[in-house]
Amino acid sequence: MIAIIGGSGVYELTEMADNIEKKTVDTEYGSVEISLLSIAGKTVAFLPRHSEGHSYPPHKINFKANIMALKNIGVNQIIATNAVGSLDLDIGPGSIVIPDDFLDFTVNRDRTFYDEEVVHIDMTEPYCVRLSDALLKNSDCITGGLVTGGTMVCTEGPRFETPAEIKMFSIVGGTIVGMTSLPEAVLAREKEMCYASIAIVSNYCTSISPTKLTIDEVMEIMEVKKEELINLLYNTIKDLPDDFDCDCLHALDGASS
Repeated sequence: MIAIIGGSGVYELTEMADNIEKKTVDTEYGSVEISLLSIAGKTVAFLPRHSEGHSYPPHKINFKANIMALKNIGVNQIIATNAVGSLDLDIGPGSIVIPDDFLDFTVNRDRTFYDEEVVHIDMTEPYCVRLSDALLKNSDCITGGLVTGGTMVCTEGPRFETPAEIKMFSIVGGTIVGMTSLPEAVLAREKEMCYASIAIVSNYCTSISPTKLTIDEVMEIMEVKKEELINLLYNTIKDLPDDFDCDCLHALDGASS
């Protein structure tokens, strides 16, 4: 099964569905509300990352419950959407980035399912190459900037970053900055699930932006890009084969003794 994890401003993605069934999935980490959508003849799970009504700030999201709930209902492919700021003047608001690496600057999140076991998963390819390629293959519907690859910097939030932090992120090779990609991507890999991100640039980062940052910018850009995003997701979901194999599905091979 395919899942979409939606972030800021993308709760309208359910508009692409023919049928919607809501269900509560109980896990040892908490209960999660998931909508099962019928899209292009396939069952797709939609999980609003911040919960309905955007009620959880990024540093309070129950990432482990979210990923475990998707795993429990049979999801093995996740397409996540993330609103981000840009560290690069050439990647302006409205651009879409398909990242291929990340830098984790979160500080207080529950980052692994393996607190009681010695498990070291490989992260040579932090985002699923196969799933990212599928997004790029179906990206003709995107207007404006489309960036293939790039490093996602994930911060704790909920505040925006300082100018000094943004300068540091640029120096160490960051491309975009958000608050929600991690530990989500790692937890998905630990559960042997494919995970790719569609990062929508809503603004330039602090000190790069000529104005102070507000949440209004995020919502305004998401409204502008909503139709393109829905088309990208629909076309990708329609194009994905039912039968496939991927290194992500074998992430635990060789990860423990």
